[in-house]
Order: sequence, then structure tokens, then C-alpha cells
Amino acid sequence: MPRMESPYAPPPADEPAAEPRLPAATAVFQRIRDSIARVFVGQDEVIHQVLAALLAGGHVLLEGKPGLGKTHLVLALSRTFGAAFRRIQFTPDLMPSDVTGHTLYDLGSQSFRVRKGPVFTQLLLADEINRAPAKTQSALLEVMQETQVTIDGETHALTPPFMTFATQNPIEQEGTYPLPEAQLDRFLLKVLIDYPDAAEEAAIVKAVTAEAGGRGLSPAHLQPVCSTGDILAAQREAAAVEAVDSVVNYAVELVRATRKHGAIEIGAGTRGAISLIRVAKACALLDGRAYITPGDVKRAALPVLRHRVSLTPEVTISGQDVDQVLETVIRGVEAPRA
Repeated sequence: MPRMESPYAPPPADEPAAEPRLPAATAVFQRIRDSIARVFVGQDEVIHQVLAALLAGGHVLLEGKPGLGKTHLVLALSRTFGAAFRRIQFTPDLMPSDVTGHTLYDLGSQSFRVRKGPVFTQLLLADEINRAPAKTQSALLEVMQETQVTIDGETHALTPPFMTFATQNPIEQEGTYPLPEAQLDRFLLKVLIDYPDAAEEAAIVKAVTAEAGGRGLSPAHLQPVCSTGDILAAQREAAAVEAVDSVVNYAVELVRATRKHGAIEIGAGTRGAISLIRVAKACALLDGRAYITPGDVKRAALPVLRHRVSLTPEVTISGQDVDQVLETVIRGVEAPRA
């Protein structure tokens, strides 16, 4: 892997810094965005949301119909900063130890040794997480929350940055184990991947079929554009983005409004408001700003809140979806003048 020069290093003394200068994290993530867009075509907002989650240090629930590139996206992201990548295919017979690892007796050394599971990585793809039973789901979600694994009483820390992408297929629910609300709340964002438009889809088909075996647009073509150290530095920079009281209060009021809306049976909790500000900070930094605005909060609202609320049965039967209801909530809360 080529050694990447960190953008966080100060410029040489004989080279004055350019004015005005974007935050270092903005430049890093612009390179990542451009790299991913080379192989993941026509999903600019999806890429933006995934990068915001990485910058905020959170986990993502990806939902979309088969064949829309969910695995492709995560693999491409891992290539951009040389992250370790593992994939787990969740099935009904998957055990918690298949995820976290276990101890086994080594006859050669006459001692027990730890066999680490696939969670010991940096970018983890949990494919079709709702196919596994609740006990196995809980094992992964505990790792996501604690960023560490306990195997037979021994605790093992995961290598940062650690990020989980869990996928769900929205059209096949037979034989699945839906994640309960308390576990869904552990995901920072729920990102929806939809079909590309006709022109973008044609471009994808042409590019993929241009190479033998349909290997066009492969993430394997990408080279690292930064290091894991740059990602960790960018996450610290995102946490330092300024959030004035009026914008924080706006995020809190949005979350509180979900608890009062007649179409919502279960509203978002305090973690929803915390997540709104975390993602708003990431959005601001992606745009080159060191402060958040009400617009950043609004942009973050749907992916942050759509998996944290439950509609009433009557509204669900009527055909309204969560995003439509949340849009009415957002319109009903006055944004501060920034």
C-alpha cells in the first residue's frame, strides 16, 4: 500500500498557505468522495450521508433492493483509506461466536487461544442483519456500542476507526427477525439506496460490461487517497465544529416534535437529538464550514430519524411512509435565523 502524505502536516516554511484555506478534513473527504464516485455512480446523496456517518464516527443501516450496490459502496469506501474490510452474511443459523470469535484448545501448545471473529476489522459489512436471530444481532450491536469484544472474560479492543454497515432488504420479510427499536437506535443513520435515473443506469451498465467478466467499476481499481490516521484526525475536527445554542435547541425541538405528532406512535429519544448534532457537524465540515446551521440539521433529519420513530397502525395502513410524516414534522418546527 502506498504511503499517503497526511494533509494535517503543516506546509513547508518556504510555501505560504493558500488563502482562504478549507479545513483539512474537508479536503480529505473531498478526495474520498471523488474516488468513490468513480465506481459508485449516480448516488451522490448516499455517498454524502455515508461520509457524514464516517466523519461523525457512527454506524449505518443501509436499506435498498438487491443489486443496487450496497456491498460495492462499502468496499469502495474501505479502499479509499486502506481500511481492513470484512463481510458477514447473516443467516438464521449464525451464532454469536461466529461474529465475535471464541476460544479453542491448542493441542500443540497445550493451552487455550483466542480465535478472533470477523468483527475484528475496521469496516464491517453485516449483510442482511435481519436474517439472524436476536441473540446474534445483539452480539454485533454490543460490539458497535462498546467498540470492544469480550471473549471468555477477556476484553479485546477494536482498531479505530471501526464502523459497521448493516444491510436490510425491504421487500423480503419472510423468515426474518426485525431489529427492535432499541437496537435500531444504535445506528447513527438509516440510508436508503434507490434506483439511479435512466441516464446514470445506462452509464453503469456500459462501464461494468466494458471489462471481461463484468468487472468494470470495480472497487479494486481504487487506490488509497488518505490514511486511517487522517480519518481519525478528521473525526476530531468534526467534533470541534461549533454548534450554537439556538441550533442545538432547534435539533432538540425537532426530536420532541416527533413525540407529539399524531401520526407517530413512538417518537425519537434523546439519542436522536445527539445524532442530529453529530451528523450536522459532519455535514458542515464536508461543506468546508467550522460551524453548523439549521440547514445542516434539516439535511440530517431524515436519515437520522427515520429508523427512530414508529408510525401508528392507522397511518401505516393508509400508505404513508415515515419520510412523508417526518417532512411534516420538519415543516412544523420553526428554524432559528442563523
